[in-house]
Amino acid sequence: MKHPLADQFGGAAQILAEIEARVPDARDHHAETRATVETFHPKRLKLAVAEIVDETASTRTFRLEGLDRVELPPFLAGQYVNVFADGTSRPYAISSSPALLDHYDLTVRRVSGGRISNLLLDTLRVGQVLTTTGPMGTFHHNPLFHGDDVVFLAGGSGVAPAMSMIRDIVDHGHDRAFHLIYGSRHATDVIFHAELDEFAARHPGVTVDHVIAEPDTDWRGHTGLLTAATIQALVGDLDGRTVYVCGPRALYPHALEQLTSLGHPRKRIRFEANGAPSDPTVQSHWPAGADPAGKVTVTVGGTSFRTPRNRPLLDALEDNGIRPEAACRSGECSLCRIRIVKGEVHTAEEARLRLSDEKSGHTHSCVAYPISDVEIDL
Repeated sequence: MKHPLADQFGGAAQILAEIEARVPDARDHHAETRATVETFHPKRLKLAVAEIVDETASTRTFRLEGLDRVELPPFLAGQYVNVFADGTSRPYAISSSPALLDHYDLTVRRVSGGRISNLLLDTLRVGQVLTTTGPMGTFHHNPLFHGDDVVFLAGGSGVAPAMSMIRDIVDHGHDRAFHLIYGSRHATDVIFHAELDEFAARHPGVTVDHVIAEPDTDWRGHTGLLTAATIQALVGDLDGRTVYVCGPRALYPHALEQLTSLGHPRKRIRFEANGAPSDPTVQSHWPAGADPAGKVTVTVGGTSFRTPRNRPLLDALEDNGIRPEAACRSGECSLCRIRIVKGEVHTAEEARLRLSDEKSGHTHSCVAYPISDVEIDL
């Protein structure tokens, strides 16, 4: 039967004949797409500890290699993987270079009371296997938006993503200016000290300044805190450059205050997500009269349990054997997103909610705190 289009469009008959002659496409496009996505953006990785490097008395770098793949998924310098252990998880920045995909380096510093950091430092041995997510996170250099002349304020293990960015510059030969100002309490606390100084000496685009808060008598470098005066003395006029900030939570409000006092615009300051707030009750929208230690009831599905108001819902769920998907644990990635069916929660300022979330009742459980008895839907 002649196709009705054959007489209406010039060349239609020839095209229809070619289509008719083609062999039907029997490929499983869905499976092929899924395999490609899994190669570059896997939900889980199995990584074996190949080497452990003692960086300082309180810090180790764990070199991880893939169990079932020679080349690990690519990542952008500054991104992290989420490590699963002890019924919970924690994100750790990759400190190695994106140019070397036969391994990831995770640099972990001991934190007082740190559940996972201390577990890894005290128990992880060569040959053991960790389960992680694939690389993720938005704290990375984007030359289109951030430019090729950047400043990085780091404190403690916050130097890990900075080290990855520096290694990226060195290994790929990027024409980029990178000025690291690295604050530590003592000179012995400086992670990657020798390697950082070597990079700065060998590569004109890399500048590294160490600032020691409590120096010994033989320290000849910069001292004190990362104040506006110190930043200006080391960097000069920021002149609209992008400034990255990563380190202990106390560094964030301090750095913001110092940078804004120099007239630096907030849109040119990038903070790495760094966990739930240490004290959500100090945020202005914490409900008056809500006792943070008071317990409320959380109901999900057919399970109910009691938890203090000041414990993030994600942590409370994990405490009771319920483990939603999670990664950043800082209110950014939205993987732990839940819906509040009944009750009131305090969603911390750190949460990067969608515009529709307030209307639909959704929040990020990692930075959400139950104020009243609540019912949630995962």
